Amino acid sequence: MNFRKAEFITSAPSIKECPEESLPEFCFAGRSNVGKSTLINKITNQKKLARTSNTPGKTQQMNYYKIDDEIYIVDLPGFGFAKVPKKERDRWGRDIKQYLLMRKPLKLIFHLVDSRHNPTGLDQEFFYWMASKQKPFAVLLTKADKLSKNKLTQSEKKVNDVLSKMNIEVPVIPCSGDTGKGVQEIQSLITEFKDYDLNE
Repeated sequence: MNFRKAEFITSAPSIKECPEESLPEFCFAGRSNVGKSTLINKITNQKKLARTSNTPGKTQQMNYYKIDDEIYIVDLPGFGFAKVPKKERDRWGRDIKQYLLMRKPLKLIFHLVDSRHNPTGLDQEFFYWMASKQKPFAVLLTKADKLSKNKLTQSEKKVNDVLSKMNIEVPVIPCSGDTGKGVQEIQSLITEFKDYDLNE
């Protein structure tokens, strides 16, 4: 894959509205304002493919982007936003879990954590949930350009320590949607998992 051709396909409010299961899917999940859209734009070499916003909770549906006519990247609604009514947050949570559990073409979950902060309780619950459901995932430490090399190393160690205590071993990639740090590693993971059959 060369990650040169990218187009927005649809916004799906629930799994019923997702596109036909025809291409491998890679989803991006995490708290609101963690930098999902900026990172997706960088990975796909686009400036305005995914809409970025300073308002948490702006992504309210599963946004599908077709890349190189080979895969879908799916931007999931962020979790942990305070300004969205609880009833709506609960619905999004159910929809996201249903997607993660039932969507057959899903190859890999990218869970984004802001490198400037420790993984929250929600982040840790999500780590455990994905592992308990045997869902392949990687942790992306976003906004890595905002930290010194020493601070970033500390941040990476904290995440690895949390995962280790849960007996979880997955890739942890410091990255930045602004500078492109870690983007090549993410692209390599997508290329590697694209043809991986989770049902084998």
